[in-house]
Amino acid sequence: MGRIRVVLGPLLLCVFGGAGAALAQADSAEGDSAQRAVRTEPAPDSPRMALEEFLTRTRSGHYAEAATYLDVHDSAGPRAATLARQLKAVLDRYLWIDVETVSPLAMGDTSDGLPSRLEEIGVIRAGRGPAVPIRLTRSSIEGAPPWRFSRGTVEQTPVLYATLENRWLMEHIPDALQRPGPFELLRWQWLALPLLLVLAGVFGAIASRLLRALLWRLVRRTGTQWDDAILTRLAAPLTSAMTLATVSALIPFLDLYAPAEHAAYLVLRVGLFLVFFWSLWRLIDVVRLVIAGSRWAKSSPTSRALLPLGSRFGKVLLVMLTAVAVLSLLGFPVASLVAGLGIGGLALALAAQKTVENLFGAFSIGADQPFREGDFVKIEDFVGTVEAVGLRSSRFRTLDRTLITIPNGKLADMRLESFTARDRMRLATVIGLVYETTAAQMRDVLAGLERVLRAHPKIWPDAVVVRFREFAASSLDIEIMAWFQTRDWGEFQLIRQEILLQFMEVIELAGTAIAFPTRTIHVLGESVAGHAAGNGAEEQKHLQQTVT
Repeated sequence: MGRIRVVLGPLLLCVFGGAGAALAQADSAEGDSAQRAVRTEPAPDSPRMALEEFLTRTRSGHYAEAATYLDVHDSAGPRAATLARQLKAVLDRYLWIDVETVSPLAMGDTSDGLPSRLEEIGVIRAGRGPAVPIRLTRSSIEGAPPWRFSRGTVEQTPVLYATLENRWLMEHIPDALQRPGPFELLRWQWLALPLLLVLAGVFGAIASRLLRALLWRLVRRTGTQWDDAILTRLAAPLTSAMTLATVSALIPFLDLYAPAEHAAYLVLRVGLFLVFFWSLWRLIDVVRLVIAGSRWAKSSPTSRALLPLGSRFGKVLLVMLTAVAVLSLLGFPVASLVAGLGIGGLALALAAQKTVENLFGAFSIGADQPFREGDFVKIEDFVGTVEAVGLRSSRFRTLDRTLITIPNGKLADMRLESFTARDRMRLATVIGLVYETTAAQMRDVLAGLERVLRAHPKIWPDAVVVRFREFAASSLDIEIMAWFQTRDWGEFQLIRQEILLQFMEVIELAGTAIAFPTRTIHVLGESVAGHAAGNGAEEQKHLQQTVT
């Protein structure tokens, strides 16, 4: 039985997904008595061995053999096997015994105040009836086990069995299904468990749908949108809560033994905690959407930029609170854990300097708002679109579709240029005309270029620059600068293309042309012989060659 107690944690972990911690809590409550138990090797004729033999035979369905461990009256002999089965059911329901606490000595525990031939292993209180002690008595009958359940315990067994709520089920289920399966759960309980979960899931979904339909009628009468968003986001958590409540109502039908039932309800409470925090997780998104759509956020875009970052920070904090709450519910020493974290906080802070730096960098970016998610920016040597601003780093999608990740602490110190923040885009170019252009043609070109710019519907008219700038090396340069009221880069490219085509038409109509770079090289040849003689006129031959 002690070995069964040891493996009880894995059993409940498999069946209910984490109930092993419940047994740790139950074992902690019994820790004092367990520590007082004798840990020596049990004698073959000890009460502990007798109890283990009885439980082993009843678990395997050999009730006739288990009946030999009952001190029954001769008149009850034909019913001994039935009494053994009933006693096993009573013990499973009311008294889950840790055999390690039963005396391993042949004469039993002589310090418990009972007669030397009597060993008490527990007391059962069923309903409003009196307390019934469960005792073993030492037998002196030849061929009988040295320790057997006392006659008083056996005589009270039918009375205790009659208080079991599921006795009708136990009497009609085949014996093969009442035998223990893996981890001490009966086979019929293993078969009923999936059916119970399916029924709970179906009922929870139906109940959730009906409740949400009723609530929809109420929220549609209001003029606000946040209640609709809350009801939509809480659909899945509400279904999960209904399912867990249904499982809690159906657990008694499984007739689990006491520790397993306690662990099952504990896991259900943990599940409800998780559903509660899951609902809060989704409500954070609702709050973010409501604040983003409020008049305050629209009038304060800088504060609105902090909403994604605040939402992420709130979710991280919620996860931490969830972990502490669940650990506390499972019985773990959360206070000592928090104290330990406080002691190690300094070391953690020193080890996580970069993490803290990046976290404050994230808040700095959110407060200063140099860019937002979706903006097209230039950061030192690359340009790209902001994909996400996280608590540790920010990600940028480049024009080559690569992803660049930069820690926020470093990003806060870098040179940032946001193209999305532009309220208008600038056209800046220099057009060079050929040197054959006359002054009249230059005036016509200047007037025509400015006319083209001012005629465009997207032009920002406050600053249009069309000026004859200089006599360049191979052209007469005209400086052009204008702004167009658009933030879309694609639209600006189309505007620029149309404007440049019209510039070409203006130059052609003026009768001149656009220059291209040229150089003129003068090569001078001298008479070598004339210089050598020193008498006679020097002849120079000038050869002019134009290289294009």
